[in-house]
Amino acid sequence: MERIVAKFGGSSVADANQIKKLRSIVDHDLRRRIVVVSAPGKRHGGESKLTDLLYLCQEMGAMATSIDEPFGLIRGRYMEIAVDLNLDQTILSDIDRFGEELTAGCTPDYAASRGEYFSARLIAEYLGAEFIDPAEYIVIRANGTIAPESYDLLGARLANLDSRYVMAGFYGRDRNGEVKTFSRGGSDISGAIAARAAGAACYENWTDTSGILMADPRIIDNPRPIDEISFREIREMAYMGASVFHDEAILPVREASIPIRIKNTNSPEDPGTLITATLSDKTISSTEIAGIAGKKGFSMISLEKSLMNREVGFVYRLLGILSEQGVSFEQCPSSIDSVSVIFEDEKLRGLDDVLIDQICRQLQPDNVAVEKNIALVAVVGEGMVRTVGIAGKIFGALGKAGINVRVINQGASEMNIIIGVSDDDYEATVRVLYEVFVGQGKQS
Repeated sequence: MERIVAKFGGSSVADANQIKKLRSIVDHDLRRRIVVVSAPGKRHGGESKLTDLLYLCQEMGAMATSIDEPFGLIRGRYMEIAVDLNLDQTILSDIDRFGEELTAGCTPDYAASRGEYFSARLIAEYLGAEFIDPAEYIVIRANGTIAPESYDLLGARLANLDSRYVMAGFYGRDRNGEVKTFSRGGSDISGAIAARAAGAACYENWTDTSGILMADPRIIDNPRPIDEISFREIREMAYMGASVFHDEAILPVREASIPIRIKNTNSPEDPGTLITATLSDKTISSTEIAGIAGKKGFSMISLEKSLMNREVGFVYRLLGILSEQGVSFEQCPSSIDSVSVIFEDEKLRGLDDVLIDQICRQLQPDNVAVEKNIALVAVVGEGMVRTVGIAGKIFGALGKAGINVRVINQGASEMNIIIGVSDDDYEATVRVLYEVFVGQGKQS
């Protein structure tokens, strides 16, 4: 029997009522044999994130400060879920032992992982499923990538097609056997690993939205959902700020050609968004673009030098300077006598003065300048390369709206066009582009 891996995010396991919805969803389709869960999410705006509380407890424990208050909130969340689901409360003794580990001084990764660990323990008991601790099967290398043997180890554990499994998301172990977490939101990655290890027919990602939206709902009111999108398109959108799906979670399932379906736990009847390797001709022909995504907080260093194109190794040496300082870049648009490098401010880490000093000393440009407060907006779509006039639409609409474009860059695949504008023009840019490609709608 083919199987589906169903990953449920924090909002989907926030309390007993949400976990009951999870059970209804899993029971509705017998192919949903493998469930991956996050830590319980926030129930209301004023509540602290459980993972933040876990990190706080670890820091306080390391400083020999009492953790009673934040740990009491953590323990209370799990106790409330156990009571409301009529579960055996013996797990509370394990949570109390974890409190002792926090006080004694455990690692930040171990502390943070317990959010998912105890969530999965409770849900496995509620579903009558086998609990899987990913630290026994998923090996995370020093650079954060998955060791190839993880798929065989986890696949062997998931081999019984008739069993139901519940696995904690967000963590595995390092080569030394110590618990190691993914980046925040990494339970998406855990679900993708489980799907590939099990040879799943589909990887379902259950969240609190009915699929991926064509634009940020904080800017566009009720943006149109995306019915179908390719792995390449969603990778571009996730990287540029679309927050529904962790961009690093795409690779494991993409390599195995396993489709992803984004679904809404609160509206399971909604079709959601299908992410697949190859789009149908109908999908490509029916939409000019897949979506619009972007984010603020970039800086740009621009260099000018006459006859730069004849100076062999100029860009190589420029990128070498960035490598020496441990700074990664986002975009690198260029022309015959100029080149610019765009950085996320948090990755630049205030090193712009150091970089400029090194650039001037090693490359001797005619001019170098730094521009801050830049936002990048990407228009993404597989069909853009086949559609005449996409660029004209973009820049005509922005020009008509009086928005000054500071950066233009198009990927080699011609699947996206990236526009750089002032941070102050970011929201207006998204609104204008959404209107020109999707149509007039209510906008916030």
